[in-house]
Amino acid sequence: MLSAARAPVFWVDRLALQVPLAVLPTAMLGFVTVPRLRKLRLKAKGLDGALPYEVRAEAAHPGIVLPFHASALGALTAFYYAMEPPVPFRFIDAIMPLLAYGGVLGLLYVRHLHRWRKVSVLAAPLRYHAWGRFGRFAGTVAAVGAIAAVGIAIEQQSSKLPARMSMMAGEMDWGGGQQPIGTEIVHAHSEHGGHIAATEAAAVGSVEVTAAALRVGEGASTAAGMRKHDVRHVGGVGTVSLDQLTGPQDGKPDRTFTLVAQRQDVRLASGEVIKDAWAFNGELPGPELRMKKGELIEVKLVNQNVDEGVTLHWHGLDVPNAEDGVAGVTQNAVMPGQSYTYRFVAEQTGTYWYHSHQDSQEAVSRGLFGPLVVEPASEEGAVPLNTGGGQEAHAELGEPPEAKEFTAMTHIWDRVGLAVDGWTGVRKETVVPGTEVRLRLINTDDWVRQSYSVIGTSFRVVAIDGTDVNEPGLLAATRLELTTGGRYDLSFTMPNQPVFLAIGNGTKTGLLMTPDGKGEAPSELPSSEDVFIPTHYGKPTATAFGADSIFDRQFTMLLDNKLGFYNGAFNQLYTINGKVFPDTPMFMVQEGDLVHTTIINRSIVDHPMHLHGHHMLVLSRNGDNVDGSPWWSDTLDVQPGETYELAFRADNPGLWMDHCHNLEHAAAGMSMHLMYEGITSPYEVGSGTVNHPE
Repeated sequence: MLSAARAPVFWVDRLALQVPLAVLPTAMLGFVTVPRLRKLRLKAKGLDGALPYEVRAEAAHPGIVLPFHASALGALTAFYYAMEPPVPFRFIDAIMPLLAYGGVLGLLYVRHLHRWRKVSVLAAPLRYHAWGRFGRFAGTVAAVGAIAAVGIAIEQQSSKLPARMSMMAGEMDWGGGQQPIGTEIVHAHSEHGGHIAATEAAAVGSVEVTAAALRVGEGASTAAGMRKHDVRHVGGVGTVSLDQLTGPQDGKPDRTFTLVAQRQDVRLASGEVIKDAWAFNGELPGPELRMKKGELIEVKLVNQNVDEGVTLHWHGLDVPNAEDGVAGVTQNAVMPGQSYTYRFVAEQTGTYWYHSHQDSQEAVSRGLFGPLVVEPASEEGAVPLNTGGGQEAHAELGEPPEAKEFTAMTHIWDRVGLAVDGWTGVRKETVVPGTEVRLRLINTDDWVRQSYSVIGTSFRVVAIDGTDVNEPGLLAATRLELTTGGRYDLSFTMPNQPVFLAIGNGTKTGLLMTPDGKGEAPSELPSSEDVFIPTHYGKPTATAFGADSIFDRQFTMLLDNKLGFYNGAFNQLYTINGKVFPDTPMFMVQEGDLVHTTIINRSIVDHPMHLHGHHMLVLSRNGDNVDGSPWWSDTLDVQPGETYELAFRADNPGLWMDHCHNLEHAAAGMSMHLMYEGITSPYEVGSGTVNHPE
C-alpha cells in the first residue's frame, strides 16, 4: 500500500500547493522576522519611556509584519484547498488560489513598505488613534466576513438538489473511446415519468400496482421477454427505454417468493427485540431466498406500511436492468399499499443478498435485507446442500454425513449490537465429524470492515462475491476481512474437535460447531494471524480478457474527501473525481465494449465500491498483478492509499448505479452511473418524486 501511495496522484497537489503555504510563512518568520526582532530587543534594552523613532520605524518594517499576514492568508488558502481540492489535478484550477494569495501578499507588502518609509522619516508626526485603528480592523473583518458569508450562502444554496431530476443528467465521460456521432440521449422530463401520486398509495388495503405501472405506465407489457443484449439502434439514435430491459414476462416461474415489508417490533432469534424495525415477512434478517441456476424466479414485493417506500435490489446478481430494483433509476418506489413483481432468470451460482434500494442507508440499517443463494443446476452434478438434520442416520449406516452449510450474515442493531443471522453472542450447532461444511459470510454494515477467524481447523476460501475461486489452497491462522456488501464462501471438513467462527475483534460473537452441539468458544483469538488477500490465492485459469487485452474504454475513479455543503448541509464530503452526485461523471459505454477502470483512494477512509449489473475482474492491487485464481468482484474494498485496476465486459445494457456501499457515503453523494449508449430512462429522483435511492 505504501508503494502505491507514492504515486504522484496521492501527493502532487499537497506538495505543490499546500506545502508552500506552510513553508513560505515559516521561512519568513525564521529567517527574516526573528533576526529583526532580536535586533530590536537589543536596541530597546535599558530604555525607559517612549521608544526612539528609529526603533519604532524598525518595528514597522515589512520583514517583521508581513510574515504574520502571510501565515494568516496561507491558512485561509489552505482551508480553501480543503474545501475544494484540485482533484483531478488540473494546473490552471490549482494555481489560481495561489496566484490570488501571492497577489494579496504583494499588495500588503507595498502597503507596509509605504508605511515603514513614512514612519522612518524623523519629522514624521507620531499619531496613534486607537479608535481609528480599531475601526479599520473591524471594517476589514466585517468586509471579509461579509464576502465569506455571501460565498457560503451561494455554496449552500447551489448544493441543494433539484426537486426532480433525471439520472441521465450527468456529465458524460466516454473513457477516451469512440463516441457515437449523431447519438442523442433524450432526457426524461417530469411529464414522461408516470410517477405514482401519494394519493394512489393511500387506498385502504393492498393496492395491486402492476410492474408496468411502476415502470412507466405504458409499453411494459410489449417488452415481455426482452432480455439483455436486445438493445436496438436505428440510425445511431438510442431507441430503447430501460424499462423494456426486463426478465421474461411470460411463462410459469420455477420458484415464487413473496416479501412483505412492514414496520414492526421484531424479536431476534437470540431473544432481543428490535423496536420499530423495518422487516421482510417479520424476520430479521429477511427470509433466505434459495434457487438454482437457470430457474425463472418471480418475487412479489408488498409494502405493508413503510411510509418511505421500498424496492428490492439483488446485490451481486446480474439481472436485467429493469429488475435491478433501484428507485428512480430502474423503477419507481413501491409505496404503502402497493406491490411490485420482479422476474428474472438466476444466471449465476453463489452467495448474494437482497435489500431495499429506496432510502437504502436507513432501510438496510433498520432491517430490509436478507440472504440469497443460487445453487448449481442439478444437471451440473451439484449435490443439494442440507441445512437441516439427518446426519446421525447417515453415520449409523456408515455413509458419509450430508454436507451442511451456515450463513453468517452480520449486522449491528441499534441498542443491541452485533448479531449474526439474528443471533447475538455465540450460536452453537451440531456437526458430525467428516461433514463437508460451507460457511457463507455476508457483511451488511456501513463503516465496518468485518473480521472473521476460523479456529480449530484449516479451511479454503472457495468463492468471492459469488464467484468460485479456482483451486483454492488451504489456509490456517488467517483472518478474513470483509467489506460492506462483500461475501466470502468458506469450506472445510469437520474434524473430531470444535470449530469456532469468530466474528469481530474477539470471541464473544460467532458460530461454534461441535460434534455434540455443546462446549464453549475459545477465550481469545490466535495471537498471530495473517490477513487474507486474494491477489496470489488459488491457481490461474483462462479468462475471456485480462491485463494484456486491448480496451475500448479507459476510466479513472479518483476517490477523495473534502469539506463542503451537500443538499444544504455542511459536512465531510466523499467525492468521485472531485465531485458529488449529481455532478459526478457518467461513464458511457457501448454494448460489447471491454472496459478498463482504475480506482484510486486518496481519502481517509475505506470505500467499498459496488457496480450494479456486472462483475469486475481485478487485474492488480497497488501495482501487484493478480496471478492466482481470477479474482472477480462486485463490491471491492478500496482502502486509503490503495489503487486497483479492474476490467469488465459491457454486456448488460441499461443505466447502472456505481457507488460506495458505505451507504452513508452514498447518501452524501458518493454515487455515479454507468450508462449504455442508446438507452433512455423515464425515471426521476428528488424531493418532488417518491424516489430516493440512497
